[in-house]
Amino acid sequence: MQLTILPEFSSKVSGYRAIIITADVENAPTSDEQKAEMTAMAADIASRLEIASINRQPAIAATRAAYKACGKDPNRYRPSQEQLTRRIVRGLGLYYVNAIVDAGNELSLATGCSVGVFDRDKLEGDAITLGVGKDGEEYEGIGRGPLNISGIPVFRDAVGGFGTPTSDHERTKISLDTKHILVTVHLFDPNVDADAVIARFTDLFTRHASATAINYTQYNS
Repeated sequence: MQLTILPEFSSKVSGYRAIIITADVENAPTSDEQKAEMTAMAADIASRLEIASINRQPAIAATRAAYKACGKDPNRYRPSQEQLTRRIVRGLGLYYVNAIVDAGNELSLATGCSVGVFDRDKLEGDAITLGVGKDGEEYEGIGRGPLNISGIPVFRDAVGGFGTPTSDHERTKISLDTKHILVTVHLFDPNVDADAVIARFTDLFTRHASATAINYTQYNS
């Protein structure tokens, strides 16, 4: 799966990197072990952060800056990792979906990066692009219905948008039958260690989703 970063994005956001990962997986309901791991992670985050400090965390702050550069208000359309962190700090806890989706949420919380996890078999074609959402571009966020992605960074395949830092698309969402995944990791913060992100992915998805045939490529704008 090849990524092309379009000028409509790269001209607005400098120093950007993306990691594109593919793997074969086995999905299942979230295990008690994974739930306990997520609960411990949430408790640690809640002990260290307050609501007012969340958007100052470096990776989150860099994502918000990219939204502003692309023309979107990050207070109205918060990046997913900020949404999750706010939920934890407000005492609402984490929800559980399935092993793969929850491993993606763990990776996002551990790194501070926006992480998208998609069913590779539901994507069209062998190439994707990263651009900026356009006025009127149709997009159905998972559990959110129609989402206004104008001014939001968006991954597109041959059909159209399938992933943004705010919400993934219903069309390519993970199910219990998913066998092959494509994972996108936005590295808006230049200080995020890409090798550490890949190592964390490998650990989480190997333990929780029996990931094999893991391949990854880093792209720079």
